[in-house]
Amino acid sequence: MDIRHVDLNLLRVFDAMLEHRSVSRAAEAIGLSQPAMSAAVARLRTLFNDALFVRTGAQMQPTPRALALAPAVRRVMETVKSEILQAHTFDPATSERTFTLITPDIGEINFVPKLLARFVQAGPGLNLRTLTMPRHAAAEALESGEAELAIGYFPDLHKAGMFQQLLFRNPYVCIVRRGHPDVGDALTLKQYLALPHAAVRPGREHLFEEYLQRKGLRRRILLETSHFTSLLPIIESSDLIATVPHDMATVCVQHADIRMVDVPLKVPTIEVHQFWPRRFHKDAGNMWLRAQVHELFRE
Repeated sequence: MDIRHVDLNLLRVFDAMLEHRSVSRAAEAIGLSQPAMSAAVARLRTLFNDALFVRTGAQMQPTPRALALAPAVRRVMETVKSEILQAHTFDPATSERTFTLITPDIGEINFVPKLLARFVQAGPGLNLRTLTMPRHAAAEALESGEAELAIGYFPDLHKAGMFQQLLFRNPYVCIVRRGHPDVGDALTLKQYLALPHAAVRPGREHLFEEYLQRKGLRRRILLETSHFTSLLPIIESSDLIATVPHDMATVCVQHADIRMVDVPLKVPTIEVHQFWPRRFHKDAGNMWLRAQVHELFRE
């Protein structure tokens, strides 16, 4: 018997006949007319080369062949009901799922601690994995399923097939060590441009750098680094100044002898979103993760 030629709806007919032992009652149970049910029973008999159900008094009694098939058919029907037709749900308390998140190094500092605490609270089996990658690679990772959510500034992800949700707006500020000999409570543009700077250039377009280029402004850059996290010990132990997103500055102030100063420019604000691909839009686990991220980090 070739399964390509088998109408699997006939298993539903078989199961109804087995339960009700009547063509009319079985037809009513599965929403068929009596003629359609009789035709389906006839097809079953042809398929298995057996009468399957024969009239005995007021009932249609199963043949030995039907009784032999019954347990397997019931298992198939129960599997369809409980596993295939069951609404997809996600229970963090019992799940052992590992969620993979794309975020830059700033994101790992700002998002992961709170998100990890929520994971521990929600379920003992939940796991979190983070990836840092160039912005142009984030879309491919999300679309392939390598990751399921991205949080941060990802202009390349504002495109068709990618969902997004704004979390907060992140302004730029300056950071310097406390006791810096040349920086008071405020900076003029002339002071700002003359000071030695530590600049973060992480191998991708940078909103602040692009702004300075458009304005034709040049800073005295003494140090270039690829990671914002490197700035904390550098700024604390030198007279360099750095311009960073506010959330990064907050971390530096909390963990080092560093203070914030306003940037003497009207710099564009970074919009931080969470992004996810269409393939995960209706996934119950991904929906749960997005809800946690929005609750924890929305503006």
